[in-house]
Amino acid sequence: MPILPYPDGPIAIDLHISLDGPGDFASRIHRQLLDAILDGRLRPGERLPPTRELARRLNVSRNTVSAAYERLTAEGLLVARVGSGTYVGQAPVGHVRDVPEGAIRPRPVWDGLVEASDDAEAPTYDFRMGKPDAALFPLPVWRRLLAAEWRASTIRTAGYGAPAGHHGLREAIARSTGLSRSVRARGDDVVVTQGAQQAFDLIGRVLVEPGDIVAVEDPGYPPVRDLFRSLGARVVPVPVDREGLEVEALPDGARLVHVTPSHQFPLGTPMSLARRAALLDWAGRHDAVIVEDDYDSEFRFSDRPLDPLHSLDRAGRVLYVGTFSKTLLPMLRVGFLVAPASLRPALCAAKRLSDWHGEPVTQAALARFIDSGELARHVRKATRTYAARHELIAEALAGDLAAWLDPVPSTAGLHLCAVLKPDVSVDIPSVLARAGERGVAAQSLAKYGDEVSLQGVVLGYGAIPTERVQAGLAHLAKAFKDETKRPRGGLRSADFL
Repeated sequence: MPILPYPDGPIAIDLHISLDGPGDFASRIHRQLLDAILDGRLRPGERLPPTRELARRLNVSRNTVSAAYERLTAEGLLVARVGSGTYVGQAPVGHVRDVPEGAIRPRPVWDGLVEASDDAEAPTYDFRMGKPDAALFPLPVWRRLLAAEWRASTIRTAGYGAPAGHHGLREAIARSTGLSRSVRARGDDVVVTQGAQQAFDLIGRVLVEPGDIVAVEDPGYPPVRDLFRSLGARVVPVPVDREGLEVEALPDGARLVHVTPSHQFPLGTPMSLARRAALLDWAGRHDAVIVEDDYDSEFRFSDRPLDPLHSLDRAGRVLYVGTFSKTLLPMLRVGFLVAPASLRPALCAAKRLSDWHGEPVTQAALARFIDSGELARHVRKATRTYAARHELIAEALAGDLAAWLDPVPSTAGLHLCAVLKPDVSVDIPSVLARAGERGVAAQSLAKYGDEVSLQGVVLGYGAIPTERVQAGLAHLAKAFKDETKRPRGGLRSADFL
């Protein structure tokens, strides 16, 4: 019988046993232990409390508990070891009892916002977008910095933290984004969040009333779209062309506009300088707020980046949101927003009411990681790797995949987008399903549209090793070939090239 590993030997399980119900006390104890073993709550190898201790907790005689243990032992469900204790044996595990479904229902808006979890085994050729390469993360350095922060922790520093985040990290973010992205900010302007998604949630709860109009890019980032809808906003999709968001298509009554100007999600094109100026002018005339989502522009392979909207803003209408989920690891759950002084008290209050504060030790370690130059070093190294993968995908789109797809020009980020040629007839979901049979995981461009129905694929290169890129793209090309049908009309890729 395997014993679960514990550093100082097996630890007795803390059991909850009720003495209510039919039968004598020994039968009730037996029945509840039996149920716990059969439905898997008590696992093989776990040690039960000594009979004397459990009897004291239940205020019954020790003989009563011993009788229950002896019956389970006779049934082969417990194993008694002299001088060690009583353990759960190798019992047949059934199913946990179903929890009543309940009559309480969420608001209707939530019915369409439930997604399946993404915890399946990684495919052989993983072209899913938004995933950085965990193998590039400098784990030894991170462990050292994290351990140093834990050693430096004291009783005084182990309490609740500030809702706005660790002061050192806020200062480090302000310096780092100022140097790498020309974002003009001080540490006091920064609010640290649990990823970018919490930043959007705080902004929505502070600025958006139920019924307010929120404009989003189409195609665009579904979690933001869904978030504002869950807050009761009326979300209006606005088309995107080769220069970015079509400002003239913005609804007059919009309270807030969410944009990805540095690397449009998912097409990848940057917003032109003229379009940025037009958007800022529009926001001023309509008393609107712009949320600038700069999610992965740290990885740039050519061209000088355009100034972010935040640095062009002279009226304090732009909220700049960034994240470390793409540059480092999603599991760290660290993002940030740069906000004007007029909003910071409300944003901090919303953060406090949401989860009070982030994890101070992680934030302190990240501050050291940035200030020591490790972040810049990591970004330079990762950019070289991602650039090589980007080039391999671009070559395939100009070669084996050119018969079906037109690439959308992109020189930054962790994904490339390609739209279906207008004279090609092929069902993208069928292609991706066929490619999936060969171990290839990629995403349809159509899933990111709201009113726009754009056919194509999105190819991420953060999670796939460089040596697998060409083989994976060859499998994708084979899937396209197998699924190709007679020519038909379609959306013009030239609108986005």
